[in-house]
Order: sequence, then structure tokens, then C-alpha cells
Amino acid sequence: MLRARPETLMLLGALLTGPLDPAGSQDALSLPWEVQRYDGWFNNLRHHERGAVGCRLQRRVPANYADGVYQALQEPQLPNPRRLSDAATRGIAGLPSLHNRTVLGVFFGYHLLSDVVSVETPGCPAEFLNIRIPPGDPVFDPDQRGDVVLPFQRSRWDPKTGRSPSNPRDLTNQVTGWLDGSAIYGSSHSWSDALRSFSGGQLASGPDPELFQHARKRVIATYQNIAVYEWLPSFLRNTPPEYTGYRPFLDPSISPEFVVASEQFFSTMVPPGVYMRNASCHFRKVLNKGFQSSQALRVCNNYWIRENPNLNSTQEVNELLLGMASQISELEDRIVVEDLRDYWPGPGKFSRTDYVASSIQRGRDMGLPSYSQALLAFGLDIPRNWSDLNPNVDPQVLEATAALYNQDLSQLELLPGGLLESHGDPGPLFSAIVLDQFVRLRDGDRYWFENTRNGLFSKKEIEEIRNTTLRDVLVAVINVDPGALQPNVFVWHRGAPCPQPKQLTTNGLPPCAPLTVLDFFEGSSPGFAITIIALCCLPLVSLLLSGVVAYFQGRERKKLQKKGKESVKKEAAKDGVPAMEWPGPKESSSPIIIQLLPDRCLQVLNRRLTVLRVVQLQPLQQVNLILSSNRGCRTLLLKIPKEYDLVLLFSSEEERGAFVQQLRDFCVRWALGLHVAEMSEKELFRKAVTKQQRERILEIFFRHLFAQVLDINQANAGTLPLDSCQKVREALTCELSRAEFAESLGLKPQDTFVEAMFSLADKDGNGYLSFREFLDILVVFMKGSPEDKSRLMFTMYDLDENGFLSKDEFFTMMRSFIEISNNCLSKAQLAEVVESMFRESGFQDKEELTWEDFHFMLRDHDSELRFTQLCVKGGGGGGECIRDIFKQNISCRVSFITRTPGERSHPQGLGPPASGVPELGGPGLKKRFGKKAAVSVPRLYTEALQEKMQRGLLAQRLQQYKRFVENYRRHIVCVAVFSAISVGVFADRAYYYGFASPPSGIAQTTLVGIILSRGTAASVSFMFSYILLTMCRNLITFLRETFLNRYVPFDAAVDFHRWIAMAAVVLAILHSAGHVVNVYIFSVSPLSLLACIFPNVFVNDGSKLPQKFYWWFFQTVPGMTGVLLLLVLAIMYVFASHHFRRRSFRGFWLTHHLYILLYALLIIHGSYALIQLPTFHIYFLVPAIIYGGDKLVSLSRKKVEISVVKAELLPSGVTHLQFQRPQGFEYKSGQWVRIACLALGTTEYHPFTLTSAPHEDTLSLHIRAVGPWTTRLREIYSAPRGNGYAGYPKLYLDGPFGEGHQEWHKFEVSVLVGGGIGVTPFASILKDLVFKSSLGSQMLCKKIYFIWVTRTQRQFEWLADIIREVEENDHQDLVSVHIYITQLAEKFDLRTTMLYICERHFQKVLNRSLFTGLRSITHFGRPPFEPFFNSLQEVHPQVRKIGVFSCGPPGMTKNVEKACQLVNRQDRAHFMHHYENF
Repeated sequence: MLRARPETLMLLGALLTGPLDPAGSQDALSLPWEVQRYDGWFNNLRHHERGAVGCRLQRRVPANYADGVYQALQEPQLPNPRRLSDAATRGIAGLPSLHNRTVLGVFFGYHLLSDVVSVETPGCPAEFLNIRIPPGDPVFDPDQRGDVVLPFQRSRWDPKTGRSPSNPRDLTNQVTGWLDGSAIYGSSHSWSDALRSFSGGQLASGPDPELFQHARKRVIATYQNIAVYEWLPSFLRNTPPEYTGYRPFLDPSISPEFVVASEQFFSTMVPPGVYMRNASCHFRKVLNKGFQSSQALRVCNNYWIRENPNLNSTQEVNELLLGMASQISELEDRIVVEDLRDYWPGPGKFSRTDYVASSIQRGRDMGLPSYSQALLAFGLDIPRNWSDLNPNVDPQVLEATAALYNQDLSQLELLPGGLLESHGDPGPLFSAIVLDQFVRLRDGDRYWFENTRNGLFSKKEIEEIRNTTLRDVLVAVINVDPGALQPNVFVWHRGAPCPQPKQLTTNGLPPCAPLTVLDFFEGSSPGFAITIIALCCLPLVSLLLSGVVAYFQGRERKKLQKKGKESVKKEAAKDGVPAMEWPGPKESSSPIIIQLLPDRCLQVLNRRLTVLRVVQLQPLQQVNLILSSNRGCRTLLLKIPKEYDLVLLFSSEEERGAFVQQLRDFCVRWALGLHVAEMSEKELFRKAVTKQQRERILEIFFRHLFAQVLDINQANAGTLPLDSCQKVREALTCELSRAEFAESLGLKPQDTFVEAMFSLADKDGNGYLSFREFLDILVVFMKGSPEDKSRLMFTMYDLDENGFLSKDEFFTMMRSFIEISNNCLSKAQLAEVVESMFRESGFQDKEELTWEDFHFMLRDHDSELRFTQLCVKGGGGGGECIRDIFKQNISCRVSFITRTPGERSHPQGLGPPASGVPELGGPGLKKRFGKKAAVSVPRLYTEALQEKMQRGLLAQRLQQYKRFVENYRRHIVCVAVFSAISVGVFADRAYYYGFASPPSGIAQTTLVGIILSRGTAASVSFMFSYILLTMCRNLITFLRETFLNRYVPFDAAVDFHRWIAMAAVVLAILHSAGHVVNVYIFSVSPLSLLACIFPNVFVNDGSKLPQKFYWWFFQTVPGMTGVLLLLVLAIMYVFASHHFRRRSFRGFWLTHHLYILLYALLIIHGSYALIQLPTFHIYFLVPAIIYGGDKLVSLSRKKVEISVVKAELLPSGVTHLQFQRPQGFEYKSGQWVRIACLALGTTEYHPFTLTSAPHEDTLSLHIRAVGPWTTRLREIYSAPRGNGYAGYPKLYLDGPFGEGHQEWHKFEVSVLVGGGIGVTPFASILKDLVFKSSLGSQMLCKKIYFIWVTRTQRQFEWLADIIREVEENDHQDLVSVHIYITQLAEKFDLRTTMLYICERHFQKVLNRSLFTGLRSITHFGRPPFEPFFNSLQEVHPQVRKIGVFSCGPPGMTKNVEKACQLVNRQDRAHFMHHYENF
């Protein structure tokens, strides 16, 4: 290139930043000629696009595709490219050019080619014609793996082509198709700017752009002259025809045939190395990395090397040019040196590729014709056979090539055919193709320097340009003496200056760097794995965080619940001695506190000061103490006769000594003997009788005890150890302590019942029960008659042993029974029971009872006493075995409902669960006294009175399925519709991006990943959008009163919310998994492929290294927002779990408000549009508007303060709040509200069911303190208020909201089941029902059965008041109430039998329950729902649908649901269950 003068350096800025259109450029610059555009447009004024960047190649011969449109011919139709390269182009290097063409001419030809054509840019979507390497290839597959494939990506094509056989695919040219110096100045304005430094240098300019255009015009003209009139004749040895002027109708576009012909013929002339010399003809040595200096630059090791140690200065570049001018190229034949054939810079992961094989594939990509078709198209003779191709070619080469084409000469491709025909000069075909292309480029170029009509140059200037050679340019640029270069630098003739030392061969040159396969993922595996593990651990981190929060919340709750208890505990532990108890081998020691109490009592407590064990020492008893004599002397063994020993470990010998001294003083005070011995600690442990050993002894004790009582074969008494005889003797001689006896009964040692029973059984009065003593009393209970059992009870409580039972002793007996129910009756109530029982039996005047009187008092309860047994749990690990033995001798209890003949059916009672004994109820107890005294004796039944046809199991299952579908048809339909939409959007997006989207190559790159990620993205967008509708409480409450409630289960909104959330999070995980696959694949994909998939993100700028995985995860908007979304979801889902909500509602409340951040991230996540345009708003907009409106309605209510008019603290931590009813507040019984109290320092709202009825003037809530919020609420309303209700903190109210319980009135018969605090909705319903009935309102509901399940009636005494109010106002007998107290023993042993007798007596005499004071029937144990529902079908045979509404713990509602399913198997009344858990 000619050097620009200094004054031209400031002229480029203004020109290259302005428009360069043909009309405006001249006026703008005031130039006398039209400035040629950089991008080649508007050269031809008729066809503006000809020769422009992006213009398609112009075929000279019709396309030859496999399908005639775009699919390239491949194996097996054509030979393997690598095999063909080896067969046709492999040979010996070092043969000189036949006409002494120089290497400078070869590389100048490559430069010319890059100036007019570039088709290497990969096309989009990416298509591959990979080159399969034959197994065992010495370069590419030396290990004979057989699976090596060299990647080859098809070139960019015109998207308007490749649609039909008449419009086959045509490639596009990525540079201008003119000889316009685009390789120097660039093919665009921006490229030109990038090549300019604007400060100094060859392409720098000053402030005058005109001068730059003058220089550019002259450079292009000189370049055109050298290319066509100097280089082309030396290359073809044929002069182009005389220039006759511009021909506007001639198409100068580059042909694909020219690309292959010129490119491949150049490759045969490339030598293995290039000389470097100076102007004095000194050929210098070059440096090589890892090799000694060599005489020339090795081509394979220096091509495309940006940092070459031999080319660090301008002088060294000049030496390279001079060396190429003196060096003779390789012979113009078929042979290509190994530097190109085996070691050409490779694509993608491969550092090397086969240049010839790649060119063959490029020709197939272009759809080039066969060699014969091209000859015919250019009017040349077609060879008749393979030997006619070229007589100078080795016959073996022709044979090998012919074999690859199956001897079919017509299949020979253009490229190998053109190489085989050439020798010394390009063959006839290549010569014709190249000459035709250059002539068209010259004659069709409006800016050609010889065209006098374009105003670029005068004839004189044209003559000067014609006389300029490349030698003149080199002399001017590198400042070399003209004598150092021959006149024609493209040919070296004998006698020319500076001949080459020798014709280069591979000998003496460094070897080519071997093939390396780059692993794009190298070094990323650990980081990628850690990232994935970290993402998977997000739920674990959230779980850990929730655990910490729950822990502190639990601590706060315990502090609130245990105020005032610490001082009591400290006082209790003040006199104790701390130590560690050793329980036995292979068990860890536990901290305890030992107390020496009065009355010769030694007490063991745990860290919580709970009594673990009490040892009662007898008078004059010898206390044996064994001390350890080694290992710090910290251990002692306290031998306790007839019990297991106490082994204590102290912190030091001093602490042990202090305890021993206390024990000595204790023994002296109570006249106890103390014997102290010493032994080693190991011997001490071996001598100790541990708790484990004692449990094994007691296990055998109870097995043989029951074996004798129940007449069980000894073999069925359980498996005995090997030394059974000795163990049995030891077990049968052992005696039970009071604590072990109490434990066997499941009671506490200090209970009155235990004391009475133990004293009765302990005949010898030694404080222990022998095997015989226990057996005697057990036989009475297991096999005795009612008289025997009543006499036993009489004797037990005849405390003064005078043969009479006084009223006080009778009172003591009853009190011992009441103890098991947590002292549910006060002393006054108990006294009333005793008086009524004496009075009913006619003993009101007696102060003492004989046994006959006592038995007469129980005369109506022989059946109960007959089945009364002593419920023994057994000891040690044999408890389960003993319970199994015990169950074999117990009958099953059943439930019953009575029907009064001649009157409307109504229930009279429910029995305990099936684990007890038969239903208690003698003839004297089957009559209920009260308002309706004239009630006939009820009929007791346990199964249907009318026989039904028994059906098979399959028919029952079908009926159960039918009832299930009938009961949940709305749920099933809604879930099916929602699921179908979700599946539909998933399938639509998955199919679209997998098979039907506009071609981008992403489906071919990561089919599984894109299907999974796109499909789940659509489903997640739909689910996370419409999940908002399930939280529109006001809208749901409104809609459930419309006809839509018949089709949509609005009551299941919360369950549907959870279901959608779980489905969405599963899909989100799958979405993340799909993107993990995508990220991995994108991290190992070449940039050319990524540029097709993400054209807005990547540009194929020549770099072949893709972005690392962390870029996708943490440096892109979708990646970073995706990680944050996973974090937000992990927090929200873990904190919303049932387990955590019960421990920290505030944590759930706060974290669930992250939904705002969730939706913001979802919007941002898709807005980056990596693959598709944002679509989330399509799903989100409508639900968001509806949800926003619903929230505005709630906010309008939340701002109103509500005054509390009454606050009452009830037992069991229940707070009763009564507050003003806001104006216009309408609700239905069974509905719920949300309240907040700012006095608690938080704005969180908590849901509670209204316990007031709709007709009442105020609203009321019953709130149980189970968490920090409810506990603190109870505290702030506990303080006395001096100003009436004005001093109470005010509430904020949101609601009311509907739920399934308000549907009770839609059934003729409804069953309400409340457990614990779950009875609150039924309080409102019961009051509402009685009120409406008192007004004579017409209601569909004719009967309600209310089942109240409570641990003890004291827990919810407030409900008893409501039930009492209902009973007083229920004049039409609409409500039947049944109360189940579950704290009492479910197995009806002696204690519960007596309680049952007292309850029925109280019910009989006073028409109210002993425990609740209600007329409602009280039962012990858990309700048997299935028998009860079966009885209801008989009581109401005309009713086809019965509504069941339950609210309480999940275990209870599950039992109700199971019972409904079992009963629904029958073809009778259908039980429809609605439930709510808390």
C-alpha cells in the first residue's frame, strides 16, 4: 500500500461519519467524482444490490443438491471427504513451481480472494455437515476410537432461497464482491472507522476527509491494476481481453465455482514454510517455540498466530515480504502439503482440521455441480475415462479416487476433478472459471479505474496506474532498493536478485503442533457442580433458617407460658444433689437431681424437675452403698432391694463424698443401717442391677402372670431366653414396688386408686407385691363375678377395716375415680353425686354401708361389672405382647342410636370406640328423664334393622368410587380443567420451540432442555398468575352465593391454592433442570452456534470460546433473576409448610409477602427475551387486576378501627372477645374473619371463626392461645380496664369470608363434628339454628347432630354455656349433642366403669351430665364415626343426602372422611363431607 503524506492524516473524520449515498456524497464533500460506498451498494444503478455485502453468489452452473433444494450430498452417495483428501491430494512436498511462481503471488491471490468473497461465516440456524474421520486416521484418530468427527458448519445463505427446486439455496457473500480494497478499508463504514487510528499511520486522517478519499481512490485503482493486469496473467499465464468499457447489464457477482476453483488451486501452491530475508539477500533464521531455529517459518505453526515472536516489528514484516518474493511456490498439481491437509487451524474444539476435506464439504454445502457438469457448462471437453483426466497424475492416485466414486466418472466432484486435471498451470476448467470471474468483475464495475465515464481518473492518471506494479508499491512502502526485487514479484526467473537457498521441504522445519481437542468445560466442572448443589441446597438453607426462627419463636412462646414457674422450680431443686445416672451398658448417662426427703424417701428428678423415681426405705432397713476405688473415685452404687439399683456418677470425689455424708446423716436420722463397701468401677458396673435387667425380669413376670390367669399355654406366653429356667425362677420370686405397680396400670404412684389397690393386694404389708399377691387380685378382675368385684372394691376402700363403707370412704372411692379425668368434678359436685346415689338407693339416712348395701346400690349394673377388668399395661419390652394376649379376651364395643317407636327418630347415645368392651347400658339406664318424661324404652341396635343385599368387594369399591366422584365432582372438574390448560400451554410451547419455531438452531442444540424449559415456563406463568384468584377472598365469598357455587368448589380455594403452589414449584424445579441442561450445552457450544441462537447477545467475531457457565447463571438478567426466584420460592414454600406455620405464623406471614418480589422477578426474568418475547404479562394481567381490586376492598375495611366491648379470659387459654359490629356488616353462621391488633406491634392478620350468630348485635370470637401472637393478645386483654370497654385495645377487621360450614342449612340432616378449638364455627351455627327455629323460619334442615370431641370438658367450658343456651331454646328437638371426653381411659376397666355408672346415674336422676352439667350425653373415649353414620341411615331412611361438617385436628377429620367413604360404599344415604383443619 502507498504511504499517505502527513498532511492527509486529519481528513478522515468528517467523511466517514457522514452519509455516503451516491447523490449526497459528492455535494457534501464538494468532490468532482462519486465516492464509492464501503458496503458495495449502488455500484450498479439498475441493480443496486449487485456486489454488495450480503448479496447472494451467482451460479454459473445449476445447483446440485441431494433434494434439488438445499440438502447437501453426503455419504454414501459421495465419498468420505477425509478419504478423498488422502487419496487425491496426499503426496511428497518440496517440488518447485513449474513456471517459478513465487509464494508472494500465492498469498496475494489469497488476499484477492478475501477482498471479493467471504463465505466462511456460519449460517443461521446452524446446520452441520460434520466430517467423519475414518478409524485409525494417523492424525485425527491415532487411538482408533472410530468416533472422531470434525465439525463443519454450513455457511450463511440467502433466506429467500432454498425453497423449491427452481429456487435452490444460494450462499451469500459477507464482503463486497468488487475489487474495491475492502480487505484494506473494510466492508462497512464501522469497519473503516475501526481500522483508523485518527492519530497517525497508514489509515489515519487529518481534519480533511477529501484528502482521504483521494488516497483511497488511488489505492483501489492501483490494487485493481495489479490484480488484473499483473497477478492474473502470471497466475493463468493468459492475458484477459482488452477493456472495452463499463457494461451495466453484466452481472459481476461472485460465483461459487470461482470460490472453490481459486481457493483450492492456491492450496496446491502453498509451501510448508516461508523464507524471510533482508534487502541484501540475507535469508535469516527464525525462532521456534520448543524447537531450535529453522531456516523458514513453518506455515502450520504460524498461520493465524497473532503474537509471533518473528514478526514483532515493521522490519521483520518487510523481511517476510521480501522472502516470499524470492521463494518459489509448490508445484501446481494435485498435491497439498500436510500443513494444510492435516494441520490447518480447526473449528470449534479442534485445533486442527483438513483444509482439503473442509473445502470439499464447502463445495457440497454450495451445491456445486459435478466435474462433468461444469465442463459441459463452460463448453469444455468431457474426459471419456479416468485416465484421460491428466496423464501426469500417478495412475494409483486415479485408481484410488475412482474407487471412492465407484468408478463413476460422472460423480467426480468439481474440486477434486479440477485438482486432478492441473499440472504446472490451472487446468482448463479452473482457468476458465477464474478468467470468467475476473473479466466480469472488471467489466461490470462502474467504479473500475479504466472507466473514463465515472470521472475518477483522467487518461493520463489511468496510464500512470497501468504502469504501476506491486514491485513499485513494495519499494515505496518498505523503503527497499529496487534492485532487491525482480520486476515481476509474482514470478522469479533465473538471474533475478536474491534466489532462495533451496526449495523448501518439511525436512529441517519444526514439526507441526499436533492436534489438540479443546474442552470448553475444562476447569468448570467443580464450579458447575458446586453451583448446582448450592441451588439444590436453597430449600435446605431455607429449612435451616426456618428452624432457627421456629426455635426462637418457641423460646418466646415458652417464656410466655412459663412465667412464674422458674422460682418454683428453683425452690424445688434447692435441696437436691446434682449427679449423672448410669442406666446400663451401651447407654449414655443422663443428668439427675437426688433429693433426700422426710419419711425415709429418696427422690430422683430429671433436669426439668420431673419426678423419675421414688425409693421408699423401710424402717430398720439396711442401706448398702458401694463406692468405686479407681478412675477418679467418682462413682457410687446404691443397692435397692427388690428394685433396680441406682448408679451415680459425680464430677469429683469431693462431690461424691459430700453426698455420702448427707446419706449417712439421713440414715442416722431415720434409724437406717448403712453399709459401705469399695471395689473397682468395672466391678461396680457389673454388680449393678440395671433398669434394662429389671425390665426383662418384669417382662417374664407379666407373661407368666397372664398365662396363668387366662389359661394360656406356656408356649404362647412369649419367647424365653436360653437360660429360661433360672430366669423364670428369678422373675417369679421378684416383687413389684408401688411405682412399678402404678406404671403397670398406667397411673401415678401417688394416685388414691393405686394406694387403695396396692394396700389391698399387699397382704404381708412389706411394701411390695409378690407374684401370688398380684395373681390373686388379678384373677378376681379377670374371672370374678360382679359380686366378687363389688366386694373387692368394698374392701379396697374400707380404710378402717371395720366392715362398713362410710360416706367419707365412699367419697374417697369416687374421688380416686375422678382423678383419672384430671379432677373434672369439684368437691361440691362430687358430694352431690354421692348424696344423690345414696338417696336413689334409699340409704339417705345411713352414714355407713354394708357390702350388701353397696352391692344393692350397683344392682342395675351387673352387666358393666361383669365385663369390668383391670387394665394392665405390663412392664418392659413385653407390653405389646401382653396387650396382644389381653385383647384376645375382650369383646368389641359398638355404637348405637335408639329410635322411639311411634315418634320421630332421634339419637340417644354414642358409645366409646371399638377398642373398649361392650356398650354399657342395663335396663335401668335406657330411659332418659327430663322435659320429655314419657319416652319409651329405646331399642338398642348395632346393625341395620332391615336386611340389605350383601354385595361383593368390587361392587362396594365401585359404589365408593361413585360416591367419591359425586361428592367431589366439582373439585375433579376444576382440577381437570386447570390441569388440562396447564398441560395444554406446556404442550403448545414445548411443541413450538421443539419442532415449529422459526429456525434458530436451538432445538437441534438442546432439544430436551428447550422443550422442558419453555414448556414449564408457560405452565408456571399460567399457574403463578391464576393462583392469585384463589386468594381473592372477597370475590370468593361473593361468588359462592351465586349459581357458580354449583359448578366451582369455592370452599376449596385454600386447598386449590396449595395444590397449584405444589404443582407450580415442581414445574419450576423442572424448569430449572431444563436450564441447567441448557447452560451446560451452551457452555460447550461454539460461538458461531450461540450467535445463531442468541443474535441479540452474541456476535460471531472470530472468537471460538463460549461464555462460561457462571456467566449464564450470574451475569445475565434471566440467570440472576432465576437464581433469586429459586431463593424466594425456597423461603416462601418452607415457611408456608404446615409444620412451620404452627410454630411461627408471623414468619409465614412475613415471608408470604415476598409474593410481590416474586412477581417482580418473574416479570424481569422474561423481559430479557433471550429466546422469546416476554409473555408472562399475557397470563398475569387479568388475575393481577382482579386480585388488586379484591385487595382494595379489604384495605378499605382494614382502616376502620373496631372497639372491643368485652374481653373475658376463659380456661384452657381461651380468650373471648366481643366487639362492635361494623355498620353494614352482614355475615352467615360458619363464616370467618381476619383480625389485627396494632397494640401487639404488628400488622399481621390472623383468621378466626365467628362464634356469634348473625342475629346478634355484636361480634364475638373465641381465640385459643397457642402461639406468640395469640398469647400476647390474651395478655393485653387480661389487664383490668377502669373505663369500661374504652380502655381495650382496638381491632382491625377484614371479612367476612365464606367456607364450607355455612352450607349446613342445605341438608335435611347435618352432622357437625368439632374437635378442640375447631368447635368455634358450630357455636355460631347452633345459635343460628335455634334462633331461626324459634321464629318459625322455613328451613330445609330438620335435624342437626353435634359431636363435640374434647380432651376434657374443662378446656372449653364456654362452649358448654352455648350448648346449654341451645338446649334451653331448642323446643323442637332440632339439635342432638354428643360430647366425647377423650382423656378418660378408652378401655373400660374398673375406674372408667365406675365413672360410667355415676354418669348414667346422674343422667337418670337429674337429667344432666355429671361432667358438663348439660342434658347432652357424655361418652368416654373417641367417637366411632362409622357405626354412628350407619345408625343415621336407619334413623332417617327417607334422607338421601346427609351433610357432614368437621373442623379440628387433621387426624380427626381424616377419621371422619374415612368413615364417610366406608359408609358410602353402601347403596343408601350419601354422606357429603366438608372439613376444615387447624
